Amino acid sequence: MPSIAARLLPAWLRQYPLASLPTDVVAGLVVGVLVIPQSLGYAVLAGLPPVYGLYAAIVPVLVYAWIGSSNVQAVGPVAITAIMTASSLIPYAGQGAEQYALMASLLAFMVGALLWIAGRLKLGWIMQFISRGVSAGFVSGAAVLIFISQLKYLTDIPITGSSLLGYLSTMQMYARQLHPPTLLIGVIAFTLLIANRYGSQWVWQTWLSPSYAKWAERLFPLILLSIAIILSLSLHWNAQGVSIIGSIPQGLPSFTLPYIPDFQEALKLLPTAGLMALIIFVSSSSVASTYARQRGETFDANRELTGLGLANLAGGLFQSFAVAGGFSRTAINADSGAKTPLASLVTVLVMIAALLAFGNMLAPLPYALLGATIMASIIGLIDIATLKDAWHRDRLDAASFIAAFLGVLVFGLNTGLVIGLMVSFASLILQSSNPHVAIVGQLGSTGHFRNINRHDVTTFSNLLLLRIDESLFFGNSESVHRRILKALQQYPEAHELILIMAAVNHIDLTAQEMLITLNKELIDQDKRLHFSFIKGPVMDIIERTPLITELSGQVYLSTLEATDTLKTA
Repeated sequence: MPSIAARLLPAWLRQYPLASLPTDVVAGLVVGVLVIPQSLGYAVLAGLPPVYGLYAAIVPVLVYAWIGSSNVQAVGPVAITAIMTASSLIPYAGQGAEQYALMASLLAFMVGALLWIAGRLKLGWIMQFISRGVSAGFVSGAAVLIFISQLKYLTDIPITGSSLLGYLSTMQMYARQLHPPTLLIGVIAFTLLIANRYGSQWVWQTWLSPSYAKWAERLFPLILLSIAIILSLSLHWNAQGVSIIGSIPQGLPSFTLPYIPDFQEALKLLPTAGLMALIIFVSSSSVASTYARQRGETFDANRELTGLGLANLAGGLFQSFAVAGGFSRTAINADSGAKTPLASLVTVLVMIAALLAFGNMLAPLPYALLGATIMASIIGLIDIATLKDAWHRDRLDAASFIAAFLGVLVFGLNTGLVIGLMVSFASLILQSSNPHVAIVGQLGSTGHFRNINRHDVTTFSNLLLLRIDESLFFGNSESVHRRILKALQQYPEAHELILIMAAVNHIDLTAQEMLITLNKELIDQDKRLHFSFIKGPVMDIIERTPLITELSGQVYLSTLEATDTLKTA
């Protein structure tokens, strides 16, 4: 029987394959080194001192590596949670850095609690109700806001707000505070990062092999960071008015009980915490499930909820803001050869080393470089490709994208997401309220029945066969009723109506009453109503109702049986 200590270890560690150790260590080192500037930038984006980006990459990462669902997902500070933290904590921005940091940790704690509760309630199925259009539109809109918000670090203009209009109005108001040296540093850094990110095929591959060019592209932000620090020291940028991050406190994040707000404060934060929890789960699950499919592994959405929840709960107790699975850092982790969560543990060691030994070395780093780093990385999240695909394939999903995108820009993140969800649900209701009802005929002498408008089929003068391609409920029962009556008017000689129910998975009370009314209307016209292919669970619901007990016709196991029986009647 395994010891208590052994049982506390995660399954991946109890059965760890030693052959994976070298690649896990390398991947962990690579991710740890490369995301240091990114972590610092996301903390600044959240309105926190840069060191909190490193704090957010320690305890939450440890917890997720221990109990999360993915072997390669790299959890940590990300752009979306950072800007949502900043936008929700605007009222606390003037209360001092310490109080603001406490509120950010409280928000992470609340997000973690909601995710953990959702995991315990097995609410992983919620993910399927967030359409691709809504999530892509929200992320794209947030990316535009993030991009514009970072202009304050490239220009030294105090840009504030929670929407596009707010950012632009404050930019115009304080335009005279533009600091040319800061702008020059930021523009050069942004240009170099964009060239590295989108032009690596001709920047690096001109001199290097493809494999070396790939590593050069990844290491370039770190190299640029080092160069900026050296130039800042030698040219005394701080003395010239260029803002630098200053001394980073050395030491690990400390255990801090979450700030206990009054009831009104908690209520104000709760909607934001709920939306953040939803976004964290959707984005993290998308990344984790994608890599699970690629690697032939299983993905458990409920375990993902629990892992993300406990990661944020623990982070909220150790000076972290809300974290999620990162697109870029997970890609780097997987591409660098990570096989198990041990790679994330190595990444944590890199962050600890940065806090204990390299904090003073980062002090001369200009904020302009952090802003340029975030702006260059965030452009890739503006998902124009999804909008184009949706516009050509599914206009309703395209409408959801546009609604979420414009909602975020005009009203801010929280309201924008709600608008996108409302449009998405409205499109779902619209689709469900107008189900496809097809008039079908027999395909040759087979038992297959197909739409008369699409196939060369045999019809029967005394029979009208209608296939209902949707479950029946209060939202579509009247629409289905009208379509059935219209079909009966088109074929007045048909005295036997057969409703093919193969695609109907549920019939609620309103739909049952509609079918009962239809049955009575047919009796008044000296016609009969029949059903074929009713599924067992549906029959269990309706078999003792007037819909069946007073049915003018019969219930047939198959449409072929109904046709063979009734066409000769």
